[in-house]
Amino acid sequence: MANQEYLALLNRGITSWNEWRNKNLHLQPDLTNVNLRSIHLQSINFQGVNLTEANLCLTQLKTANCSGANLTSAQLIHANLTSINLQGANLRYANLISADLRQANLIDADLVSANLIGTDLQNAICRYADATSADLRRSNLAKADLMEANFSYANLSHANLHEAELIGAYFYQTNLDKANLIEAHLSGIHLSNASLKEANLYKADFRFANLKKVNFLDANLRRAYFRGTNLSKAILIRADLRGADLRGANLNKANLTDALINDINFSEANLQETIMPNGKVNHNY
Repeated sequence: MANQEYLALLNRGITSWNEWRNKNLHLQPDLTNVNLRSIHLQSINFQGVNLTEANLCLTQLKTANCSGANLTSAQLIHANLTSINLQGANLRYANLISADLRQANLIDADLVSANLIGTDLQNAICRYADATSADLRRSNLAKADLMEANFSYANLSHANLHEAELIGAYFYQTNLDKANLIEAHLSGIHLSNASLKEANLYKADFRFANLKKVNFLDANLRRAYFRGTNLSKAILIRADLRGADLRGANLNKANLTDALINDINFSEANLQETIMPNGKVNHNY
């Protein structure tokens, strides 16, 4: 349970709390299980505070400093976390359904198994964050910075990643079915064994990415950039690849059955044992 002395200090108001916190950063206040539902805490300094299993649903935490805070299993449903600082924070198993995280700082944050269904993460900075097995269905990550973040085994079906920065990120066995990745920057990404069925990847940049065994069934890949990409054993059945750039791509044993391949640049591509749109295995390599 939360330490009563810290609760009393918090009840004096944000200004008093912040003045005390700034002078006592060496302490880790214990606010475990605290109920702060619907409380206005804009710009509060919760740096390094233990908020394990805290109830922060509908709480106003805009521009708050929660860097290094422990929010394991905390409830943050519909919380206003706009421009919050959560750098290095522990959000394992936290419930952030429909929370507003626009422009939030989540650099190096621990989001393992967090519930982020329907969250708004537009323009958020999530570099190096670990979101392994997190649930991000229908989340909005438009223009978010996800460089070198880990989303392995996560669920991002129906997520909006329009123009997101995903360079060098990890999406091993991730569910991205029906996700919006229009003009997303995915160069050097690790997407092996991921599912992108019916995803919209129009003009997405996949340069030198690892897309081994990725499922692109019925995906829109028009004008996508695959130069030097590993697409070995990828499923591209009925995918729309019109105008795509596949120069130097590895399509060894990839399946392009019924795919649309008009105006594709296949120069220097590896088509060894590739199943072509007509269903025949390519042996002319």
